[in-house]
Amino acid sequence: MEILLENAEQIPGSNSEEIARIVITRFGLSPRKKDGSAKIHTILLELYEKKKTSNREKKPEAGLMTVEEMALYAGVKRQTMYDYLHRFLDLDIIKKTSFVNQGKVIIGYELNGNTLEQAFRKAEQRIHNHIETSFKIIAELQNTIKKEKLSATMKSNDKTPEEYPKNESNTKEEY
Repeated sequence: MEILLENAEQIPGSNSEEIARIVITRFGLSPRKKDGSAKIHTILLELYEKKKTSNREKKPEAGLMTVEEMALYAGVKRQTMYDYLHRFLDLDIIKKTSFVNQGKVIIGYELNGNTLEQAFRKAEQRIHNHIETSFKIIAELQNTIKKEKLSATMKSNDKTPEEYPKNESNTKEEY
C-alpha cells in the first residue's frame, strides 16, 4: 500500500467539481504523471450520486459502477483505470461488490459508506492504522538500537552481562 498525501487548499466559493478535485489531490488519488489527464474527481462525484440513488430507491445494484464506466468518466482506458482503482481500494474509499441482476452477475465498485464523508472516514481510519503500526515499528527500532549498542559495549569491554548492574530503564522506554 502506498499512501501519498498531498497539500491542496480550497478556494472560497468553489463548486462541487473543484472541491472534489481538491479532495482527490489531498488523498493522493489524482494522476501522478505530470501530463496525466484523468478526471478522477468525476468518478468520485458519480459514485456519490449513484450511492444516493441506490439508497433512495432501495436498489443496491444502482450504486455500482463498473471499471468500464469509471474509465469513461475519467477519460482513460480500462487498464489505466485499474491502476487508479487500486489506490481507492487501498484507502477503503470504495469496495468491490457483485450482484445478480436479471440472471447476470454484475461486478462493480461502490462507495464504501452511505456518504462521501463516511467513505473518507474509512480512509482516515486506514491511514491512522498505518501510522500507528509505523510508530510501533519505530519503537521496536529504537529498542533494538539500544540493545545493539549495549551488546557492542559489553563485547568491547569483554564483560559478561552478569557483570553489568541491572537497570530496567535500558531495556524499555515508556511514553
